[in-house]
Amino acid sequence: MTAAQPPAILQILPALNTGGVERGTLEIADAVAQAGLRAIVASAGGRLVPALEALGARHVTLPLNTKSPLALWRNARALRRLVQAEGIRIIHARSRAPAWSGLWAARASGARFVTTYHGTYNENFPGKRRYNAVMARGERVIAISRFIAGLIAERHGTDPSRIRMIPRGVDTAVFDPAAVAPARVASLREGWGMPQGRQVLLLPARISRWKGQGVLLEALARLPGPRPFVLMLGDAGRGAYAAELRQRVAQLGLERDVAMPGHCDDLPAAFLLADLALHCSTDAEAFGRSVIEAQAMARPVIAADLGGPRETVAEGETGWRVPPGDPDALAAAIARALSLPEAERTAMGARAQAAVRAGYTKAAMQQATLRVYRELLP
Repeated sequence: MTAAQPPAILQILPALNTGGVERGTLEIADAVAQAGLRAIVASAGGRLVPALEALGARHVTLPLNTKSPLALWRNARALRRLVQAEGIRIIHARSRAPAWSGLWAARASGARFVTTYHGTYNENFPGKRRYNAVMARGERVIAISRFIAGLIAERHGTDPSRIRMIPRGVDTAVFDPAAVAPARVASLREGWGMPQGRQVLLLPARISRWKGQGVLLEALARLPGPRPFVLMLGDAGRGAYAAELRQRVAQLGLERDVAMPGHCDDLPAAFLLADLALHCSTDAEAFGRSVIEAQAMARPVIAADLGGPRETVAEGETGWRVPPGDPDALAAAIARALSLPEAERTAMGARAQAAVRAGYTKAAMQQATLRVYRELLP
């Protein structure tokens, strides 16, 4: 780094494809660049790299998506060289394997070390808690919800003075009903071949067993006709679970009631197709960003009653919460919500939108993260 260059902030994560961690990385890189600092991101690459670079950030390709001990050590050496070459002052780790490399690089180079604890991180075999604990070893540990802040303290005994609770945020310029042209909504409806005149339920989540798509199908089968139409949006990964879901749709006779169009690049418009948004996860979400995105679009949400959504869905005020993995309870909640007068659902959606704008915006998340960085910069 030359004397004229401002300090650099390095964020590290496995790859830059889709997901809340990846979007958060881009949002913080944008804030860093706008604050006059240099934003650098290291990952194995992915389809979001061009979007990152368009924000004025630099991407460095490293195999940070690998977990072998030898790879972690090699990545630590590469990160140390990068820190020294670029004058990086803070390493911000967003995932466990890169975090181990980042911790070692920070110790060797004198850079400050920050982590964001993004998940609940299962502990299903010996030694896993020790592996996970790197996410609690930052000089500052960002918890993305009160639920996660409590988990960090309980599992790792982290000094509360090092924990900063910064919830995820929505870009309210993008997730705003007034900003979505009707043609965008019509284009999705036509492209997905959606029926006219039916109430619509939207579950925006990666096609993964713990995201609860199977629970939703069982709940839908319990509803009397005419049933609402269900959109399950999300990447299917390797596709085995998606194929299982399609088979279950056929077994339950729901072929005319369910669409699985895959990834959607226009979620704001998709939310405007829906009467209700759903969150059906059977494991605790660290935060549940799709919930506040739906609320920002003035859509009431029915959410599984565990993890982060307990903080963002006020029962009976901005939505409803149901026991996780319980299709009977979910079916009853859907039926009750859809039977309400439209004016009542509209009022609930407006309250949800106001709550998001008051406490869960991208701008608030960015400014709070910059404050964490400033605590560590001389």
